[in-house]
Formats: sequence, structure tokens, C-alpha cells
Amino acid sequence: MAKLQTRYVCQSCGASYSKWTGRCDACEEWNSVVEEAPRDSVPGGLKRSSGNRARRVQFQPLQGSSEPLPRRTSGIAEFDRVCGGGLVPGSAVLIGGDPGIGKSTLLLQVVAALARSGTSAAYVSGEEAIDQIRLRASRLGLADSPVDLASATSVGDIADSLDSADAPVIVVIDSIQTMFVENLDSAPGTVSQVRASAQALIRLAKERGFTLLLVGHVTKEGVIAGPKVLEHMVDAVLTFEGERGHQFRILRATKNRFGATDEIGVFEMTDRGLEEVANPSALFLADRQHAVSGAAVFAGMEGTRPLLVELQALVSNSPLGTPRRAVVGWDGNRLSMVLAVLETRCGLSFAGKDVYLNVAGGLKVNEPAADLAVAAALVSALSDRPVPMDCVVFGEIGLSGEIRVVGQSEARLKEAEKLGFASAILPDQRQRRGGRNVAPGLQRKPCEHLRDLVAIVAGGPRNLADSDSEL
Repeated sequence: MAKLQTRYVCQSCGASYSKWTGRCDACEEWNSVVEEAPRDSVPGGLKRSSGNRARRVQFQPLQGSSEPLPRRTSGIAEFDRVCGGGLVPGSAVLIGGDPGIGKSTLLLQVVAALARSGTSAAYVSGEEAIDQIRLRASRLGLADSPVDLASATSVGDIADSLDSADAPVIVVIDSIQTMFVENLDSAPGTVSQVRASAQALIRLAKERGFTLLLVGHVTKEGVIAGPKVLEHMVDAVLTFEGERGHQFRILRATKNRFGATDEIGVFEMTDRGLEEVANPSALFLADRQHAVSGAAVFAGMEGTRPLLVELQALVSNSPLGTPRRAVVGWDGNRLSMVLAVLETRCGLSFAGKDVYLNVAGGLKVNEPAADLAVAAALVSALSDRPVPMDCVVFGEIGLSGEIRVVGQSEARLKEAEKLGFASAILPDQRQRRGGRNVAPGLQRKPCEHLRDLVAIVAGGPRNLADSDSEL
């Protein structure tokens, strides 16, 4: 048998070395390389197959006769939506988020709902005692749910308990950073321990066919702690987002082998736990009372769901030599691009002015279709002329000032019409338009160039010229 060599692994990025070094060459972190003792098993504590003789792999045709795996729905529509319609047997789902955002609360509600519907479920916590979990369940009104609880951190003990014919159908591990494999010398939470623990649990879940839900901590940069390979090992990665000052929580799918990515579920944090929001557009726009300058409603898409959200801009005289550009919920570099296009192509001046941009409700908007809504809010704030309250805006802006068509326009317009909006500022789609108009009640105001938007919002070039003191 070949001698197993000692490895030295970086606990920040997972890079491996044959000898110890003070600084990792991959991530340039100091004192992060730790020795891993040699072992006679693969990560996860599973024994190697006896002998070195290779076995033939049995290939199967792409089109088989087996029935598709049935999904297990929890009854929490927003969670099932993000998962692609429910949980797939034998799958592994990783849920990450900031501390205190509500990951444990959400999963406790999910397993309680599944257990009440007759699905056996187990909740294994490495951070809380059983009495603490019971206390939280009582506060959420879930004390009577038939959920099996356990407080353990040893992957070997957990695997032995689950490796049986009557294993639970749903298993929650809270959290993967607290688990450890005994034949590794490193501490729980290190790269090697997280990788080995996740591999052992995922392999067991696929062999036994139960659904594994893993809670993952995040670093100060907002990424899931541990090796990046952890996200490759699981079947779905869900991130739980939200601001502490807002009651809204967004569950977003960044990876899903069994459903659409970038799908979101919206929840509201209450005293009784997380409550799903069936119509998030109406909730995000509920506080709009009257038309004010600097506000524009953006008709966006989150996965397959149209979502309307208010973008707020404020332009004020700056006492500083270098004006401020503050952004919350949007890309700051894209704001700089929109400001540059407005100044260069439309003749507006933001010199000597502070610019603030905020996405109301704590939502984060990433798609380029928000460019036109941001420009409308900026022009409205600069000219002190409000965008009509019953108007939605969407479209992508090019560097030459042209307005480009975005996808799923009809779905955006249909959602706006359903919520009572009467008009829409959008790209000129006359050359690409096909099919029937699904929102006949909306008055469409097409824009080919950014100057068209300025004319609509600020009253046209003549009014702009007459109000040089404002601009």
C-alpha cells in the first residue's frame, strides 16, 4: 500500500501544499495553512473499496423508463417556488445568509409544515441545545409538530443514525460549519472539515434518498464560509437576504439543478416568524402616498416573477470639492455610467451635486433593465418635476444614449396593469413587437433615446433651457 503523505491546506481558500508555508500563494493570507494528518479513508470517513482492480461503469440511455422523482411540497408557497416546485428526494440544498437574518426560523417552519403533512423530518443542530429549539418552536406556534430533534456535531454519529431504512425523509443540518469528521485533526469550520462533512452527508443523502437541507454561515464579504467547492457539491444554493431595519426577507436561488435560478421568495418577519408575501409588488409600493420628485416605479423581473419596486433619487448641492455618490440596493458603477450618459448625451449637469439612490424596501436590483427607471428618478430629482404616480419605467441604456429593448416586457406590463398603473415609459418595441398586446389598458410611451425620457419627465428641451438655475 502506498504511503499517504501529509498535506497542508489553506483554511481560507482550500489550496493544498506539500509542506508548510507562512503565506498562501493562492489567496495571500498569512498563517492560514494547517497540516492535515494522513488517513486511510476518503473525506467523509467512508472506507475505500478493497483492492485496486477497476470495475466497469454501467452506462444508461438518456431516455429511461423510470418515473420522474416526485417533489415534496412544504405548503409554504414562496419556499416551494424558489426550490422549483418543491424538494426533490436525494437532493442537497444549501441555505446561506447573514447572522440573525432568519435561516433557522425558516427551516424550522419548513420542516414543521412537512411533518404536519405526514412527512418524517429531523432537525439536527450543532449550535443550539434541544431546549433552545423547543423554545423557538413554541414562540412560532410549532410546538405540536412531530419533528425529531437532535443536538450533535459529529458527522460519524449523525451518519450512523441516518443510515437506516427508516431514516427521516427531510433532514436539516444547522449548520455545516459546526460539523466535524473525527479522522481529521483540524477544528470544525475549517476548509477541510466543511468539505469532508458536507461530502459525507451528501453522499449518504443520495444513497438513502432523503432531502438534506444545510445551513451555511457567510463571511464578512457576504459569501458562504468554507471552500467554494461546497457550492458545487450541493444541488441548490439559496441565499437569504434582507436588511435588519426592514421587515422584508428575500429568499433567492443562485443555483438550482431542479428549477430556475434567480427565482425569489418574499417573506415578512413578524412576531410569529416568517410570513410569506403573496403579492410583493403591492407590498413594496404600499407606502407611496403622493407624487414627489425623484421617485420612479421600476417594473423588474426576479426569475419568472414580475416585481414592481420604487427607485428613489435625491440630488442636492454639495459643499464638498468631490460630490458624493451613494447607492443602496443597486450597482454604484452603473449609476456612474447613467450619470455620465445623462451629462454627455442629454446636456444635464450633475457637477457640484451630491447624488443619492435608494431601492425602497431593502430589495437589491441587479438587472440592466433598471437603467431607464434610475435615469427617470435622477431627471425628476434634478428638475424637481415628479414622474406620474401611475407610470412604470423600464429599459436598458447604451453609452450612446439609445434605449435598448429588454426581455419579458409583456410580463412587466401585465403586472403593472394588474396593480392599477395607467402608463409605461419603455423602449421603442415597434420593430420587435410580436403577438398580442397583453396589457391594452396601459398607455405606452416609447423612447428611442435618453433625450426622449428627459422630454417626458422634465417637460422637454424648452423647459429645461428656461430653468437653467435648477439644472
